[in-house]
Amino acid sequence: MAEAADFQGSGPSPARRWLRRTTALVAGAPLLAGLVQLPTAGPAHADGQPTAKADGDAGSVAVAVDSLTPSAPTDGDTVTVSGTVTNNGKQTVTDAHVGLRLGAEINTRSSIDAIARDGDDLQGTVAPEIDDKYSEKFSKLTPGVAEHFNISVPVDDLDLGDDGVYEFAVSLSGQTSAQPWEQILGIQRTFLPWQPDEAGTTTKTTALWPLVSTTHMAAETGANEEQTPVFLNDDLAKEISPGGRLNQMVTLGKDLDVTWVVDPDLLASVDAMTGNYSVRDGDRTVAGTHQDVAKQWLADLQDAVADKEVISLPFADPDLASLAHNGTDVTGSLNQLKSATDVIHNTVDPILHVKPSTDFAWPVDGAIDRSIVKVATSAGADKVIARSDSLQETSGLPYTPSAARPIGGGTTAVVADDRLSTAFEGDLAKASSSTLAVQRFLAQSLALNHQTSEQRSVVVAPQRMPSGSQARAMAEALRALQGGTWSESQKLSAAAAAKPDPEATTKVPSASSYPSALRKKELPRSAFVQIARTQDTLDNFKVVLSDPSRVATPFGRALNREMSASWRGRADEAASFRSGVKSYLDGLTGRVRLIDKSETKLSGRSATIPVTVQNNLVQDVGPLVLRLTSTNPTRLEIDGADYEEQPISVSGGHSQSVKFTTSANANGRATVIAQLYTADGRKYGDPVTFDVKVTEITATVMLVIGGGVLLLVLAGFRMYTQRKRAAAREAENAENAEKAEKAENNGSDGSDAAAEDPEDPDAPEDGPENQEGTDGRPEEESGARSRAGDPEQPSDPTPDTPAESADPSGTGERVDR
Repeated sequence: MAEAADFQGSGPSPARRWLRRTTALVAGAPLLAGLVQLPTAGPAHADGQPTAKADGDAGSVAVAVDSLTPSAPTDGDTVTVSGTVTNNGKQTVTDAHVGLRLGAEINTRSSIDAIARDGDDLQGTVAPEIDDKYSEKFSKLTPGVAEHFNISVPVDDLDLGDDGVYEFAVSLSGQTSAQPWEQILGIQRTFLPWQPDEAGTTTKTTALWPLVSTTHMAAETGANEEQTPVFLNDDLAKEISPGGRLNQMVTLGKDLDVTWVVDPDLLASVDAMTGNYSVRDGDRTVAGTHQDVAKQWLADLQDAVADKEVISLPFADPDLASLAHNGTDVTGSLNQLKSATDVIHNTVDPILHVKPSTDFAWPVDGAIDRSIVKVATSAGADKVIARSDSLQETSGLPYTPSAARPIGGGTTAVVADDRLSTAFEGDLAKASSSTLAVQRFLAQSLALNHQTSEQRSVVVAPQRMPSGSQARAMAEALRALQGGTWSESQKLSAAAAAKPDPEATTKVPSASSYPSALRKKELPRSAFVQIARTQDTLDNFKVVLSDPSRVATPFGRALNREMSASWRGRADEAASFRSGVKSYLDGLTGRVRLIDKSETKLSGRSATIPVTVQNNLVQDVGPLVLRLTSTNPTRLEIDGADYEEQPISVSGGHSQSVKFTTSANANGRATVIAQLYTADGRKYGDPVTFDVKVTEITATVMLVIGGGVLLLVLAGFRMYTQRKRAAAREAENAENAEKAEKAENNGSDGSDAAAEDPEDPDAPEDGPENQEGTDGRPEEESGARSRAGDPEQPSDPTPDTPAESADPSGTGERVDR
């Protein structure tokens, strides 16, 4: 940043102060004349003021300035300095004392930087001590032991000159056994802003007060009606509890005139904690217990932002630079930024009861290039908060210009001052570090005010997530600034609308100018590819649900969180979060699936094949389309074609089967694929593939089977007729046997009995032709009749066919005739 290197530009001091100081100089002239002749006198600083050189073991004692009050004194004040001195050497320091040293007025902002950088360096020049009565003595300083000091001096005795910034130092002088003479053994330089009266031209200062945190909520929610939110850990409860970082931010910011910059994700997360919520604890989740803490923090925040300007970042504070450099060529990435912007009013307004501004985009560290500006404004913002170490002055301006810069396309860059914005970075846990940061901030602000008599608007954009100690230092500095005499507070919107300096640069740097240290921490392209794939899965899932909001909201916000700037420097944690979201979504979509099928056998020309869809979600799904496809339709057709589709809906916790009609054209094995589709024709879930073994029945086979059936019928008819004949013969044999028995019984009355009955047609006739047999019949017939009635003799021949049973023949029994 260009600045006034050799001139001040401030107005003259009031007449009464000039008269008082002139009188003091005249009265002290003899004393000053004697001091000039001291051997230790020398230039105090590069500006030609008297100094004292350090000797020998300089730097063996550490000097810490823990407090300096007031930070910006005015007439009549008493400056009190307290802190510690610690002997870090090996020898005891004797005849030691702590003294105060006032250097010359500092004319440039770069000189402030140089003094702050070498604040404890004894190799440079050192200003002389003020009156010896404003010191604290120690008989000895034992190695490793810290000694406290507290020195107060009236401002009038400091004999400050014109309004401006002065170097102010605390030193420890003493001697050691090795070097038994007085020398400066330790020093700490800081600054004393001096503007006792109202400045003729004040600087309008805008201070941003960021409420931003890391990601705390998971995509997972409970299966109950309320969808109980699940937190990754209990860290957010610690941050908003008394003493926590975010609790301090609200408490400190309440009494400051600042512009609040909030992340809707933080508000939504704390709001979720006011009801029932769960916290992951290893492989399980436990019930959250910090509802009262969350309610109190939100109540305090609502009170703090009342009647204050509130700027809302997109949901989860997306990393604009990472998106611009690595995500714009990934389909859907810019839509994620738009969705993160669209939910602002549905989140911030109901929780804070204020209407936030959504016109501002804030890239990480205010570092911009043309691609970042393009992405930042793609979701509707027309103002980009940049920083002066990114949008650097190139025209040689001898002062810091106002923040607003038109950069083309209707976009305004609001350029924060880099020195003021970075004043509270680093470890400020020690009181001495915090005090130095506050004094440096005030010194830079006053030096900026004195650069020119033109009024300017300046913006302070600190780090996004200041620690508790950093927040306390920021608040202390802003309280001093807002209670001072050279600055007045201004809202960010007013700073953006202020008249731009026509000499200020408006050229946005190219992408090659983006700091390499920041680029190394960006989200990689693979992160945006994974986000896009998860979004695609979510889109497929939503359309099949009866209540898509149960997944659209938690997963939509989880995808916003995957792009958060808070992942910078935490690549492994970011990758783990993305994988967790994807795995959980895949698990939900997998609860609606096709049941696996084993090989199916198909006999005949046609049959039906059932395919089952299972829904293990608590809500209904559908309409889905189930398609069954034959990979070999010449062998197996589905409803007379290659495939068939049928709609299906399944109630929560149930399964549903769909039957498909198939027809076989040839024997063999055919592969069939079942696949679910959404109503818009996109595949849903994994397909199920199974084989159908076809056994086709041809015309020849039908003839063979028909012939076999005919043979069986004929064989049965033949068996029936044979059994009927056998039964008739048995009946005839029984009748003959009965007749023979009767004949035998009649033979006891005489052989002529038959002849006595002339009417008996069977009676034998006497005559020579009948003499061949004893009964008047031929011998052969007579013999046959005799055997029929006589008992069977052992010598009789066996009959040709035994008597047959009338029962059905046994299975497989063969009957021959």
